Amino acid sequence: MIRHKVTLIPGEGIGPEVAAATRRVLEATAVQIDWEEIAGRSDSTSDLEKTVNQAAVESVRRNRVALKGPMATAIAGGAPSVNVALRKTLDLYSNLRPVKNMPGVKSHFENVNLILVRENTEDLYSGLEHEVVPGVVESLKIITERASTRIAKFAFDYAKHHGRKKIHAIHKANIMKLSDGLFLRSVRAVAAQFPDIEYKELIVDNACMQIVMDPLQFDMLLLPNLYGDVMSDLAAGLVGGLGVVPSANIGDECAMFEAVHGTAPDIAGKGLANPTALLMSSILMLDHLGERNTAQRIQNALERVYREAKHTTRDVGGKAGIEEFADAVIEALDRK
Repeated sequence: MIRHKVTLIPGEGIGPEVAAATRRVLEATAVQIDWEEIAGRSDSTSDLEKTVNQAAVESVRRNRVALKGPMATAIAGGAPSVNVALRKTLDLYSNLRPVKNMPGVKSHFENVNLILVRENTEDLYSGLEHEVVPGVVESLKIITERASTRIAKFAFDYAKHHGRKKIHAIHKANIMKLSDGLFLRSVRAVAAQFPDIEYKELIVDNACMQIVMDPLQFDMLLLPNLYGDVMSDLAAGLVGGLGVVPSANIGDECAMFEAVHGTAPDIAGKGLANPTALLMSSILMLDHLGERNTAQRIQNALERVYREAKHTTRDVGGKAGIEEFADAVIEALDRK
C-alpha cells in the first residue's frame, strides 16, 4: 500500500477545527498519509509582514500535495493575500471548482453539476497596482498567451477525461478587446484541437445572468482569474454556498486542495464549524493521489449523512457540532 506525504496547512479561525475533523475522517479509512503540518502565514510582529510562510511553500514543493484550511485576507490594506501568494509562488495555475447539489441541502435548483476552471496566476490578481498621483490608482490587468493557452489545455483535457461535453469561455472582450481578446484567441486555438467537445463563448455579465436563471444549461466554464473568482462563488450559491463545495489548485509540479469559505472567527473554537468543504476538497486530493476507491467511499458516506439529516451542522439546518458530524461520517464509511 502506497504511503503519501501531504502538507497540511490548517488555516485560521475555524481552519484548525475543520482540518482536524477532515484528518480524522481520512485516518478512519485505509489510506496511508504522513502529514506534515505547518502554518501558512509567517510569524511576524508586523501585520504588513505577515505574508506567506516560506517554509510552507518549501513543504508543498517537497511533498507535491497540500490540504489547506481557510486563511483570512485583509481588505483595503494589510498584508498581501496568503492564498494568492501560495498559488502564484507554486505556479498552481488551474483552479478547479466542482459545483454539485448535496443531498438534503436546500437550494433553488436541483441537478446542478458544473465544473468551473479558473486561471489562477495573472489577470488583475498579478498585484501590479500603484498610486500614480494622490487620488489616482492604476491597477494592471495582465493576460498572456502562455497562461491562457495552458489553462485552456487543462480545461479541455479535463473535459475529455471526465466525460464533459461542453465548455463555455467567459470573457469581456467586447470592452477589453486586447486582454480578453487574447484570452479568447488562445482558447479558440485549443478548442479547435478538441472537436468532440462543444465550445461556446459568453460575455461575463450575460453569463452571470444565465447561470442564475438556468444553471443546467452549463457543463464547464473556463474563465480568467477575476471572473473565475466571482462566478465560482456565485455558482456555489446555487447549491448551498461555499460551505458545501470543494476547490483544487493544480499545477504541473504541485497541487493544493482547500476550503475557500471564510475563517468564521465568530464561531472559531466553539465546535460549531462545518468541515464539509475541506472534507470534499480532501476527496479531490485522494482522487489526485490515485486513491479513487477511498475517495468514493468518503463521498458516499458524506452524502449518506446529509441525506439522513440526523447529524448535520447548524449552517445547513441541523443541530450537530463538528465532532458529532465527523463521527457520523466515520460511522457511515462502513455502511452499505
